[in-house]
Amino acid sequence: MEPIDKRSDARSIFIAAKPAEVFAAMSEPSRVERWWGPDGFRNTIHKFEFQPGGTWLLTMHAPDGTDYPNESRFTRLVPGELFEIEHLSGHHFILTITLQASGDGTGVYWRQTFDTIEHYAGIAQFVAGANEQNLQRLAAEVQRS
Repeated sequence: MEPIDKRSDARSIFIAAKPAEVFAAMSEPSRVERWWGPDGFRNTIHKFEFQPGGTWLLTMHAPDGTDYPNESRFTRLVPGELFEIEHLSGHHFILTITLQASGDGTGVYWRQTFDTIEHYAGIAQFVAGANEQNLQRLAAEVQRS
């Protein structure tokens, strides 16, 4: 298998909140609808079985009106520590989000890993911007509560 760092987008953000508060924004469907995806996107969650092996079905609504149906499976979940999904529709990837208490907040570490370097290379620029926006939107959602 190709090296993970060559086929992944990895980034992080510090959020001034406890890991449990960050995890709450990642585990409550109504909150996920507000922050998931790049800027300008809205979401409709159809199914959110928040447990390992559970199904997550949503439609992402782009600013131009295009709908993007998504299917994922929750693979690993540890409250206040870890959120991981396998994205099954369209681009196949594993998204791992790790939370680490740090001083007066939480370090959020995001890694989106694709199957091959070639697949990742073709979308890397888009993925980098979208993931940065996702993290900013997550931070804003955590601060809402």
